[in-house]
Amino acid sequence: MNDLIRNRRSIRKYNPGKKVTKEQINQLLEAAMLSPSACNSRPWEFIAVTNRGILDEITRIHPYAQMCKTAAAAVIVVAVPQTGTPEGYFAQDCAAATENILIEAVSLGLGTCWCGVYPREERIEPFRALFKIAEPKIPFNVIAVGFPDEMPESRGFFDEAKVTYIE
Repeated sequence: MNDLIRNRRSIRKYNPGKKVTKEQINQLLEAAMLSPSACNSRPWEFIAVTNRGILDEITRIHPYAQMCKTAAAAVIVVAVPQTGTPEGYFAQDCAAATENILIEAVSLGLGTCWCGVYPREERIEPFRALFKIAEPKIPFNVIAVGFPDEMPESRGFFDEAKVTYIE
């Protein structure tokens, strides 16, 4: 298994003195846009945030995104359902794009934390207002990005009890 997957953690404390470059953000976004999507519909857009005032505002509108107080950046994944397939796979597609960001961040020495926005209306509306996201687009999640100031223990593990083998 790839060490990037094994080393990925949800980081909630960042080194506030280290900045994330535009080039690093673009690498994360390139990884996102290389992810699979149903019928190659690519039903996503991204907002890259490095403005300290906006990062602080995110902590006021999302109760579980407090790590943005020390993060150097954030990426808002915006779902664009109307570009997706009629079956509505935008949530799976945006989740795949998000996971690619999380794994690419490890390769760059960055830490991330994925905080859901969709499907919670009490989170969607404030994100719509803050980032001027018009319907039918949907703020899907916010990903805090920065240089880790902690390294939590892994909480994931292989659990064969959750696998059914059909041979």
